[in-house]
Amino acid sequence: MTNYKPKDFAELLGVSVKTLQRWDREGTLKANRTPTDRRYYTYNQYLQFKGIDTENDIRQIVIYARVSTRDQKDDLQDIVSILHVFSCRLYGLRKYKKQIERDEEIAKELQDGNQPN
Repeated sequence: MTNYKPKDFAELLGVSVKTLQRWDREGTLKANRTPTDRRYYTYNQYLQFKGIDTENDIRQIVIYARVSTRDQKDDLQDIVSILHVFSCRLYGLRKYKKQIERDEEIAKELQDGNQPN
């Protein structure tokens, strides 16, 4: 998770640091605090402030690629090959979906990106 200093977060929202401080006092946008009582903000707070719901997001990701000459056409098949390998890996995991759901340890390893020993 990305943490932002008040100055960076204010710039991201297009407001001043004083406005962020006021919002924190008023409860409009509460800042998180470090153990030394310094303010910081998270990317999730940014999404929430902008009204972007990531949990129920049904948008799809689309990739568009093109080349300028026919000679570069083969460079496209490399990208397509890479996408094919990763999509096959994801589709291959569907076979083990119920087993993974039952075994929390495997699910945690897959989420962390670690390879089982």
